[in-house]
Amino acid sequence: MKKIIYIGIIGLLVFLISAPMVISQTDKEMILKKQAQAEVPADSDQYIIGPEDILYIHVWREEALSRTVPVRMDGNISLPIIQEIKAAGFTPLQLKEALTMKLKEFIESPNVSVTVTEANSFKVYVSGQIRTPGVYRLRSETTIAQIISMAGGLTDWANQKKIIVIRKENGKEKRITVNYQKITKGDFSSNIILKSGDTVIVP
Repeated sequence: MKKIIYIGIIGLLVFLISAPMVISQTDKEMILKKQAQAEVPADSDQYIIGPEDILYIHVWREEALSRTVPVRMDGNISLPIIQEIKAAGFTPLQLKEALTMKLKEFIESPNVSVTVTEANSFKVYVSGQIRTPGVYRLRSETTIAQIISMAGGLTDWANQKKIIVIRKENGKEKRITVNYQKITKGDFSSNIILKSGDTVIVP
């Protein structure tokens, strides 16, 4: 009888010790699953969150706070306890840090992760003498040469020397002329990196 009780106590101790490890592994698997589905890595230091993006916020061991949220047109997201917080304009890593600071007021040592599951805000518009004009949603840093390739390349009638990029900066419209012919010949000085909202016109 004593032997049975002893074995039972040992079994209970093993369960209590291993339980946190099981919970931790479950949480880890859930985060990895979300990140595998994501278009942008959670620790990206390049992607800037914008309106219409969909984020998955995970707070370890706080399931009531973990959820998928849309970034509203005003740039904010809504979460329990902290209510409103600005998300647009931040990288996922910066938002993670901001959420961690906010949650410290209510939770001891919060462990937060931010994953962009749908990157809807980074849009570039391509028109003119391009084989597949349209709206392109970008997931990472993209150059003018790369967007032309994504759009199927230029038509036979395209003016390769005067591709126009229209960009809004500080409320004003800016026009950038790109010589694509030079890029194809190895001069990458005009192979600019596109920004969200840019319009590429191939005359």
